[in-house]
Amino acid sequence: MVILVLNCGSSSIKYQVIDMEAGKSTLLAKGLVDRIGLAEGLLTHKPVGKEKFELQQPIPNHTVGISLVMESLTHAEHGVISSLDEVKAVGHRVAHGGEYFPESCVITDDVKAKIQELCVIAPLHNPASLQGIEAIETVLPGVKQVAVFDTSFHQTIPAMNYMYALPYEYYEKYRIRKYGFHGTSHKFVARRGAEFAGLDYEKSKIITCHIGNGGSVTAVLNGKSFDTSMGFSPLDGLAMGTRCGQVDASAITYIGEKEGMTLAELDVMMNKKSGVLGLSGISSDMRDIDAAYDAGNERAILARDLYYNRIKKFIGEYAAEMGGVDLIVFTGGVGENAKEAREAACKGLEFMGVEFDPSLNNVRGEDTILSKPTSRVKVAIIATNEELVIATDTFNLVK
Repeated sequence: MVILVLNCGSSSIKYQVIDMEAGKSTLLAKGLVDRIGLAEGLLTHKPVGKEKFELQQPIPNHTVGISLVMESLTHAEHGVISSLDEVKAVGHRVAHGGEYFPESCVITDDVKAKIQELCVIAPLHNPASLQGIEAIETVLPGVKQVAVFDTSFHQTIPAMNYMYALPYEYYEKYRIRKYGFHGTSHKFVARRGAEFAGLDYEKSKIITCHIGNGGSVTAVLNGKSFDTSMGFSPLDGLAMGTRCGQVDASAITYIGEKEGMTLAELDVMMNKKSGVLGLSGISSDMRDIDAAYDAGNERAILARDLYYNRIKKFIGEYAAEMGGVDLIVFTGGVGENAKEAREAACKGLEFMGVEFDPSLNNVRGEDTILSKPTSRVKVAIIATNEELVIATDTFNLVK
């Protein structure tokens, strides 16, 4: 069964085409449609076993972008299928499912309405997902679509970990609580990590660190999410590229009062002007921060040290919550590729039974055990594959 996997952002569409069978998957192509709505858009199409194809032209909306994807998939030279009839289902990454969706589901009008309802608490992500869903309805009418929610994996978190100590009426009225994100990634790397490290996934204590421009840490207890660092929105927890992460709410109200900022302006400040960008004044990209760090820039040193230390703090917190840890997993753009981040996060955790081996750490993007054979707590890099999780859920729901 050929499945198209879509991850729609506000101005981009990431995609993969995967041929799924029971217990087996084959990647046919992947690519990116970028700069949607700007003067000059870009399609980058990478078919397996063929030359990469790029196309620059205005891409005014997601429907046009997805149409270009379809043309690329069936093209005589760089296509991977002979006809769009071969695409039997489309799986979408949807950021926020609230309490409605504890698992993936086939998309119906009711599902779309609930995704729309949740746009108010995921204004950067859910509207883009809806655009992708509606674009497929136009380009591939009648093809079944499945929504795979970032929040679903975290629906097993107990109330003591997902509730905030606010007046309970706000939970009753507005469902104010921790939801967590990056669920498809945490789910994939926890299971894959357990297999790789020789652990029983259903009887293990795993801490997964999805570290990138956005990042989160999750405690996975006996195969289920037990706690996670992101909260009601993706803003909470770790310091990120442009997000502040964990902060005293009174500091925000104080800034707002002193600066005369509106709630919308404060939201932009916390989500788009903070994190390592705000601390360093240089960039939101850790590669730029690393270069400035090596050059001795004091604010870059502060930003990177804080960024790494926050990861370590959550590892310690979740080890305490679960009563120990068997495996620590690093994944995501920074987690898989930045050896400094992994070493800094594990340094000083020897008291917990972590024996990190720096000689094994000079690796990028490959599944690797990073701990010594004598280590009571294993440490690993596991390359995430959210698209495979989405394709698998889609296959299981529509087959």
